[in-house]
Amino acid sequence: MIQAGSPDRLGAHWDGQGVNFALFSAAADSVELCLFDDSGRQIECHHLPSCNDGIWFGYLPGCEPGQRYGYRVHGPWAPADGLRFNPSKLLIDPYARAMEGSVQWTGAILDFDHSTVGGALRPNQTDSAGSMPKCVVTGPLADFSAARPRIPWTETIIYEANVRGYTMRHPDIPDQDRGRFRGMSNRNILEYLKALGITSLELMPVHSMIDEGFLVGQGLRNFWGYNSINFFTPESRYASGDAMHEFREMVNAIHDAGIEVILDVVYNHTGEGGARGPTLSFRGIDNLSYYRVDPENPGHYINDTGCGNTLNADHPRVQDMVIDSLVYWQKDMGVDGFRFDLAPVLGRSMLGFDPTHHLLQRINDDPRLSTTRLIAEPWDPGPGGYQLGQFPSHWMEWNDRYRDNVRRFWRGDDDQLSGLAKRLHGSSDIFEASGRPPQASVNFVTSHDGFTLRDLVSYEKRHNEANGEDNRDGHAHNFSINHGVEGDTNDPQVNQLRRRQRLNLLATLLLSKGTPMLLAGDEFGNTQQGNNNAYAQDNETGWLGWEGINDDPEFLQQVRDLIKLRSRMPHTRRSTYPHGADYNGDGLRDIEWLNPRGRRMQAEQWHHGNALTLFFPELKGSRPDDGQHAQHDLVAVAIMLNAAAEQSDFHLPEIAPTGRWSLAFHSSESPPTHRDPGVWSLLSRSMACALYTRE
Repeated sequence: MIQAGSPDRLGAHWDGQGVNFALFSAAADSVELCLFDDSGRQIECHHLPSCNDGIWFGYLPGCEPGQRYGYRVHGPWAPADGLRFNPSKLLIDPYARAMEGSVQWTGAILDFDHSTVGGALRPNQTDSAGSMPKCVVTGPLADFSAARPRIPWTETIIYEANVRGYTMRHPDIPDQDRGRFRGMSNRNILEYLKALGITSLELMPVHSMIDEGFLVGQGLRNFWGYNSINFFTPESRYASGDAMHEFREMVNAIHDAGIEVILDVVYNHTGEGGARGPTLSFRGIDNLSYYRVDPENPGHYINDTGCGNTLNADHPRVQDMVIDSLVYWQKDMGVDGFRFDLAPVLGRSMLGFDPTHHLLQRINDDPRLSTTRLIAEPWDPGPGGYQLGQFPSHWMEWNDRYRDNVRRFWRGDDDQLSGLAKRLHGSSDIFEASGRPPQASVNFVTSHDGFTLRDLVSYEKRHNEANGEDNRDGHAHNFSINHGVEGDTNDPQVNQLRRRQRLNLLATLLLSKGTPMLLAGDEFGNTQQGNNNAYAQDNETGWLGWEGINDDPEFLQQVRDLIKLRSRMPHTRRSTYPHGADYNGDGLRDIEWLNPRGRRMQAEQWHHGNALTLFFPELKGSRPDDGQHAQHDLVAVAIMLNAAAEQSDFHLPEIAPTGRWSLAFHSSESPPTHRDPGVWSLLSRSMACALYTRE
C-alpha cells in the first residue's frame, strides 16, 4: 500500500527499501501512479496520497529499480481554457531517468477525439498505455572512472556530429554498435578524432525523442532529434540495452581519449507539438504550467519555436526542471557542456527576450555548472528572436554572421572585406563591448543545419525533395556556389576549384580568432547530395559516407595540419582583441590589415577588392597571455586571402634583419611563387599563411 512520502525530489527515487514518487501538477485534482509488468501489462494503480505546493507524492515500500511506471492525471477537461486533463492517457514522468519502449503513432495518443471537425474538442477516452513507452525506476549510479579533460576555452576546437549518422556507415564498427553510443566510443572512432586534433565533441540531441506524425506517415524518421519528450532519459534507439549505462560508457571512453562531450539540448519546445498534437507528458500533466499560451486565448499555444509549442521559461517549476536536467547530465552522466537549441526561448517572457531573464541567470550563476560550457544558438523564430551577442558573460554563441561573411567572401561577393576582417578579428563588433572574449564567438562555416562543406561549393540550390515538403523546407539563401555545374561532375577544373575552396573555407575558420567548430565529415568531403535540411534522412543521405575518406587522403591531412598550425599561433588563443597598438615603440602594431601591396588598408579600400592580408607581429609583454604557447623563434604571422578571379601578388613587411618569411600553409594545388623575400604570388581563389621566424 502506498504511503506518505516526500515532495523534496521530483521523479522516482529508490532508497534501498522502496521508491518515492513525486510529480508537479498545479491544476490537477488527483494523480494516479500506474505500475506495469515486463510485458507492458498494467498491474497496479495508486493515487498519490499527498500534495504540497502543486507537488503530488507518495512512497511505495518494496518497489525496486527496474519497475515500469507511468502517470494518469485527473482534472478538468477545458481545452479552450488550456486545461487538457484526460486520465485515459498514460503520461511520461518529466523526471524519469530511463524509459522502455517507444511512442506508437495510434489515435490513442491524442487526448481529443480526432474526428472532431470544428467546434470544441471532445476528450478521447481510448486508453493510450499500449502505445506509450514506460518509465523505469533506476538505482544509484557509480562514479565515473575517467577524468574530465578540462580543455581551456582558448584551445577549444568543437566537432559537431550525430551519434547515428556518424557511425552507421563506418566500416570498422561492428554491425550491432552502428548508430549507437557504443559505436561512438569505438576505438577506431576515438583514434580518428584524436588524430584529427579536435578537443570537444558536440553531439546532436540524445534526449528521448519522438518522430513527427507527418514523417511517420511518409515512412521517414526524425534523424536529428530536435523533438524531445523527456529531458533526463537518453534516447533508446542509440542503445542496444540500457541506454543510461551505454551513454555513460561512451562518455568515459571519450574522456579517456582526452576529448570533451558537449550535448545539444532542446529546452525550447517538446515533441507534443501544437494543440492537435499527441499527449505524452507535459500537456496532460499541467498544460498551463509547462507551455506558453496566449493569455487571451489559453487554448492557443504561443509558437516562438516553429515547432507547435514553446516551453514556459517564466514558470519556476519549468526553470527547476531545466536546471535539474542540466545538473543531472553534467554530474551523473559526465557531460562537459551544452549547446542550447533556439536559446532565446530560455530568456523569453511575455514581454519578449530579456538577457537578464531569471532562467538564463540561474543557469549562468549555478555553482554546479560553473565549469560547464554553455553555448547558445542565439536565434529563434519568435518576435525579436535574433539575439547574437546578448547572452550572459559565461556563455559562448554560434555566430552565423561569421558563417555568412566567410561564405560570401570566398564566393566572390562584392563589399565583403570589412565584414570578413571583423570575423577574423573574433567578432569584436559583437562581443567586445560587453567584456566578452573572442572565444565567446563559436565560428562555423557549416553545421548540421544547411549544406555540408562539399555541397556548399557544389550546389547553388537546395535539393530537399526527399523530405516530402516539395523542396520548400531548409534555407533558401545559402551563399553557396556550384562553380559552373550543379552537383557532382567529372570536370577536373571544376573539381580542382571546389577542392581549393573547401580548403579556403576551413583554413579561414581555423586561423580566425574565436572558437572554431567543424561539421563532422567536412574534413574529408562528405556530401548529402545537395540536401540542406536532412532532418528526416535517417538513411545514406544523412549518414556519413566514410567510404569517401580515401578518395583524397591529402585533403584530410591538410586539415589535420591546419589544426596543428592553429596551435602554433598565439593570436588564435589570446583572450583579448588587438586594435593596432604599438606596444614596443618600434613601429609594429599588434595587428595590421594590409592590401596586397603591403600597405595599410585605407577607409575607401574596404569597399573594393577581394584580397586582404592579416598581419600579427608577436609582441612580447603586450598582453598577459601573450606568448604562452608561442614558438620562441616566431616573430610574426601573415594570413593572405585572395578571393579574386585572378592571380595577385602579396607584399609582406620586413620585420627584422635576422629573420625570414616561410610558407606554413597554402590552399592552391602548387605553392605560391616566391620571387622576392617578402613577395608571394597567390593563384585566384586561394589563400596562404606565412610565418616570420628568426634565423
